Amino acid sequence: MQSFEIIKPTPALSSYIRYYWILRDDALRAVTERTLPVGCIQLVFHRGQRLFMQSERMLQPSSFISGQFIGYADVVSTGRLEMIVVVFQPQAAKTFLRIPSRLFYGQHISTDDVEDSELTDLAKQVADTPECELCIRLIEEFLFRRLHALTDFHLKRITAVLHEIDSRPQVQLLQLADVACLSSKQLGRVFADYIGATPKEFIRIVRMQRALSILQRDAKISFAQIAYECGFADQSHMIKEFKLFSGYTPAEYLSACAPYSDYFSDY
Repeated sequence: MQSFEIIKPTPALSSYIRYYWILRDDALRAVTERTLPVGCIQLVFHRGQRLFMQSERMLQPSSFISGQFIGYADVVSTGRLEMIVVVFQPQAAKTFLRIPSRLFYGQHISTDDVEDSELTDLAKQVADTPECELCIRLIEEFLFRRLHALTDFHLKRITAVLHEIDSRPQVQLLQLADVACLSSKQLGRVFADYIGATPKEFIRIVRMQRALSILQRDAKISFAQIAYECGFADQSHMIKEFKLFSGYTPAEYLSACAPYSDYFSDY
């Protein structure tokens, strides 16, 4: 039996945390799941069996930070699952992890390798605490301690840039630099430190998530219309990006999956 629960953060943390999710699955048979880039860095705690990453041919760490990715990945359950995941707002992981988010790009980094004693202690507490609800409370206590020491000077700049990306399907890097009041080179560096990807890479992730959001609302919409509404150069470019991010063409994706956008959905 599988259960999936999304928990909203305490209001004071909502500017930094999108949500927490808890997955429980008692099935003993192996199940393969395809994951797509969602545009958010995540902090993952395995409290049961760990997921097997097919491309890397290895198990995920017991607790880890999942950085930004370009492309899809297939993971396989290896037994009873119980996962707690913290999904940061796109710009917020650096605030709590205190190291540049670009260092996690394309990687699952074990919390033990981050050299952060408080984060290591949190991972042990989450592993040893029976109730998931209490684990969420422990996680929020950790986040509040980090928030109390907040000294991020560029956070508001990057938040404004994200709003521009989210609200405009077609946006130029020079426009984003103007919004941030930085040079293009400065924006690229600061953006990668906070978001964990370059502006161009992140715009591609958001564009794909926007396409999923449109298909989620209307799966019968034409692919040419999606390409136009999402800012792709043309339909063939959209199909190529779909293949990169999901492993499917849009038509294949609709046949295999129910369209869903993690980035643009309200919880």
